[in-house]
Amino acid sequence: MLAIKDFISGIHPYDSLPEDELTRVAGFFARSRRHEGEVIYRQGQQLDGLFLIESGSVEISDSDGELVSVLDRGNSFGERGLIGDGRAQATARMMRAGTLLLLPAQHFDRLRRESPAFGRYFDRGQSRLDARAIRRDSGLATLKVAQMLNREPIAARPDTPIAQAAMLMRDAGVSSLGITTEDGHLLGVVTIRDMSGRVVAEGLDRQAPVSSIMTADPVTLPPDALGIDVLHGMMERHVGHLPIVDGGRFVGMLTQTDLTRLQSVSSSVLIHDVAAAGTIAEMAEVTARIPELLVNLTAAHQRHEVVTRLITDIADAVTRRLLTLAEAQFGPAPAAWLWAACGSQGRQEQTGVSDQDNVLILADDADPDHPWFAQVARFVSDGLNACGYVYCPGDMMATNPRWRQPRRVWRSYFDGWINRPSPEAQMLASVMFDLRAIGGDASLLGGLQTQTLEAAARNSIFVAHMISNSLKHQPPLGMIRGFATIRSGPHQGHIDMKMNGVVPVADLARVYALRGRLPAVNTRARLVAAEAAGVISGSGARDLTAAYDLIQTLRLRNQAALVRAGRKPDNLLAPSDLPDFERGHLRDAFVVVRTMQSALGHGKGALG
Repeated sequence: MLAIKDFISGIHPYDSLPEDELTRVAGFFARSRRHEGEVIYRQGQQLDGLFLIESGSVEISDSDGELVSVLDRGNSFGERGLIGDGRAQATARMMRAGTLLLLPAQHFDRLRRESPAFGRYFDRGQSRLDARAIRRDSGLATLKVAQMLNREPIAARPDTPIAQAAMLMRDAGVSSLGITTEDGHLLGVVTIRDMSGRVVAEGLDRQAPVSSIMTADPVTLPPDALGIDVLHGMMERHVGHLPIVDGGRFVGMLTQTDLTRLQSVSSSVLIHDVAAAGTIAEMAEVTARIPELLVNLTAAHQRHEVVTRLITDIADAVTRRLLTLAEAQFGPAPAAWLWAACGSQGRQEQTGVSDQDNVLILADDADPDHPWFAQVARFVSDGLNACGYVYCPGDMMATNPRWRQPRRVWRSYFDGWINRPSPEAQMLASVMFDLRAIGGDASLLGGLQTQTLEAAARNSIFVAHMISNSLKHQPPLGMIRGFATIRSGPHQGHIDMKMNGVVPVADLARVYALRGRLPAVNTRARLVAAEAAGVISGSGARDLTAAYDLIQTLRLRNQAALVRAGRKPDNLLAPSDLPDFERGHLRDAFVVVRTMQSALGHGKGALG
């Protein structure tokens, strides 16, 4: 019992238990030795309790027989079934012989009820073994091995003493080592398992050459192989490390940990963890993984509208969770309300860098001065900022009393902007036409949007002003087959892919939606709907959509490259960094946007 207590005291969430409770829990565990290949339980089998790996490794597979996860020392499994109907939701098999600890189901249930940290930990972990979510979001079927390598290869020469090789692995924080010739050609692989099983267990001389314990001529993969090849290779050969070789030269190592990292950063897992978070700090830990999600999705060649939708879904989940926590803190609302987002969140086009734009629409019988609304607005806005969605520089937030009003006031806002257009009215109308319901009573927005769209489309003067406003952001085209880049300062030679690339298209699409009375809010959806409604020609719509696709794709790819380089993502791109082919196509895309702006501008005169 003392040995078990010592082991679990360093594992979360057991480390959160009081000393006396930790001692009691240690006494509840049963220890058993398991053999390689032994089935612990099969899907659908009644579970006796929660398993904890003391040594060895366990593979978890789904109903299709596909590997979901590989677990090692300190990992638990079986919690999903215990939290559900008590039956296993996957199959668990010993991948490497070892010792398992079993916490009986009744004690697991009691700890979940009585220990908040214990319950929160296992509730948050439920979706981590969701194989379908992993396959959908991690992109292993399309992700290239070269895109999965995230560190320089760690290697040693074959005559390196075993003790020195072990220190090299320890200092580098790796569990495997490539054994190479002087010119980098791979001869073999040594793992932690080799060190423990062949050196420690058998008492080998630690000054012997590391080649004496290596696995010679291991199975390898080239950099252009797919992530799914790594997964299948590990499953078929029951190995946890696969060396990557390019022309015989060792260029890196992929491990079970690398696959687990990719699997744990999917939008569905992040949303689940947000929904289970009990504090703003816990949510901030989740949203800190969004840049890595961006890298994974772009590396898997997901379409830009898929990437931005998945990232925006996380912002929506964060907002709703904050609203729930606010209601728990401040009590029930005094009247019906709706939290709505505008800007990129409203259009479902968020990327790796986003601020917050939001409003509160209240029922007509609500008192906007009631302290509950201001308190909730401040709580949610501060929480969003803590989670990386920084405060709007233009104060377009529900914390501003102007944007926290009853529905009748919002109707008067729109009526005023439409009937008395001004530069401010054009700007505000542009933002507010992108509103989308996030939490609360969505009916407070539905009718308001429809009525406003109809009234705006009938007012030709307002439409003309909106067209004029949409032409303010110009694509960065130079005079002679070049780009108009930033001329000085730290960003010299760059272009802003948001303000001069995405925003001009978003403004055009908003005008098309207005003229066609189209309810879509997403930019690409507006372009597709505008073509279907005959608002713009088929060729114009297809050219503009293709241009927008390229601009957004290059923008996201550039953000992902910044993240991989250890930098914060931004919207600045240096055209000189692009290959000639892509640079030419990007300029062509900007020409299409400028052409569509000109066509819209000429039509404005007739409207006026």
